Amino acid sequence: MTGIVVGLLLGTGLFCIWWSFWPRDENPSRQPEPPTLIRVLRDDLVQAGYPTVTPRMLLVGCGVAFTLVFLFVFAVVAVPAIGCCFGLMAAWGPYALVRMRARQRRNRLRDLWPDAVDNITSAVRAGMSLPEAVSQLGLRGPEELRPAFQAFAQDYRITGRFHDCLDRLKERLSDPVADRLIESLRIAREVGGSDLGRLLRTLSVFLREDSRTRSELETRQAWTVNAARLAVAAPWIVLAMLSTRPESVQAYSTGTGALVLLFGAAMTAIAYWIMVRIGRLPEDERVLR
Repeated sequence: MTGIVVGLLLGTGLFCIWWSFWPRDENPSRQPEPPTLIRVLRDDLVQAGYPTVTPRMLLVGCGVAFTLVFLFVFAVVAVPAIGCCFGLMAAWGPYALVRMRARQRRNRLRDLWPDAVDNITSAVRAGMSLPEAVSQLGLRGPEELRPAFQAFAQDYRITGRFHDCLDRLKERLSDPVADRLIESLRIAREVGGSDLGRLLRTLSVFLREDSRTRSELETRQAWTVNAARLAVAAPWIVLAMLSTRPESVQAYSTGTGALVLLFGAAMTAIAYWIMVRIGRLPEDERVLR
């Protein structure tokens, strides 16, 4: 009997040693990270004000726009190459609209975040706890930020889990400045200390200086971006006007004409991307997801 017990203990010990060589996922319920393109589309949709629209729905909308415009143009001019070009422009439209709205909203929020940080600083100096200081932004903060912080206050009243509520607040805002503020609050909650007020004041000053500098630079280089858009749109406006006379665009119905049109579209897209890339200021990335 003793030999059996010793054998079982020895076998269990050897099994535990063997099992320790295989790493185990600390959070097996965590969902795998989506691809980078999907994450970028999701952030743009949230920042543009379309949180209920998924990246897949946006891509489907682009495909539907391409199909409808291609069929319409082909029915009018009976030239597949021209229909394909205008269909690609229409497919790019929904994505460009989302990017434009997201960029505009980021610019607006960039001017609002310093006031939000100042409100949190005042609340902390008045003796409020961090959850209360963050929640009061839903009532006293900038108007455009209030819905997200009202949802945070409701989450915290229901669960009482500060870190989980901060994670959901991150998802609602999907803003790089919000990520920095939320991580600062998370660290202050975990380690404590008396430097939170100084940290928030420094962050507020930095955000104001960044917003002022970026606004000046955007004002100076706006003409470059507008000129690039006009230069890109001009030949296609001419082609659209020529398409009203079917005999003027029959040359594009041949293989050579389609190749010329495709080459021109590719050159236009590349030139526009280079011009905008040179003229546009770099955007903040969400490195603190």
